[in-house]
Amino acid sequence: MRESSLQPFRLKPWFSPRPWGRRSLEPWFSTAQFGTGEPIGEAWLTGPQCVIETGPITGQTLAATTQLHPVELLGARNTAPSQPTEFPLLLKLLFPAEKLSVQVHPDDAHAQAMGQPRGKTECWYVLEAEPGAQIALGLNPAVKPELLTHDAIRAVIADGTLEDLLNWMPVSPGDMVFVDAGTVHAIGPGMVLLETQQTSDTTFRMYDYGRPRELHVDQALRVMKTSTAAGKVAPQKVRISDKVEFTRLIQQQYFVVDRYDLGAGHQVTISADKRGCLVPLSGSGTVQSAACSNSVGLVAGHAIVLPVSAHEVQVSAASPVALIHSWAP
Repeated sequence: MRESSLQPFRLKPWFSPRPWGRRSLEPWFSTAQFGTGEPIGEAWLTGPQCVIETGPITGQTLAATTQLHPVELLGARNTAPSQPTEFPLLLKLLFPAEKLSVQVHPDDAHAQAMGQPRGKTECWYVLEAEPGAQIALGLNPAVKPELLTHDAIRAVIADGTLEDLLNWMPVSPGDMVFVDAGTVHAIGPGMVLLETQQTSDTTFRMYDYGRPRELHVDQALRVMKTSTAAGKVAPQKVRISDKVEFTRLIQQQYFVVDRYDLGAGHQVTISADKRGCLVPLSGSGTVQSAACSNSVGLVAGHAIVLPVSAHEVQVSAASPVALIHSWAP
């Protein structure tokens, strides 16, 4: 295969069992896609182990494709020898049936001091939420400073009351939540989230409700921050033309997330010059680049990676389509 022939491709999700996950992921995925073993907490949509399921490189992993075609996929300015050659964004669908652990992720500086290439800043887009669904984002501003010392936090972890220090807030479908690195956080049950994050899986668990999993209290205390930029983000409408607009859900240092809603028979052109992917949420249609006669079908919950070499793609909706475009600035 020639380097110049790399075109948009769709990935097969990779399913990660978690003790807080679900045994049914309907309507997003059928049981036949992940089996009937442990509950599934996360579907990784752009993980390095995700396998390509369309086009001439079907069967190849995203990690292998990134190594074999770095310039085509990421662009020349993002493939310097000093940089790890990885797809920059990890997108996941999260399916919590129980509370996730109280946890924190390092920023770039802390991660690199530990020998990791980068930290883990992320955001959550709420796709489904039952009444009363909540997330914990940061420390409750009403908590007295003397209760936030490292010794005090160790004490509440030991007696099982760390949750009382957290800033719990309700969420509804359509909410976008920014989770700045260093923010202590947790996710409650009864929702489905689309997570966009830096490509990193570095997580330090502070408290896990008695589950028999390792805690990382020392590491968490080193990287946690008592105040961060985390919070809900208001959407903004962006008009492309008299007939086409999209919704900017979030714009941050490491990622931008946009939502497109297309009526049946409508089309939109989306730039591929940034390192990114499309994630259909509903509807049917196709994605096609100008340099390729073959199109890629939209499948809900299956990411379509847009190589920088494609420059731009056209999305055509056969039925009403809701589509997320996540990309790295």
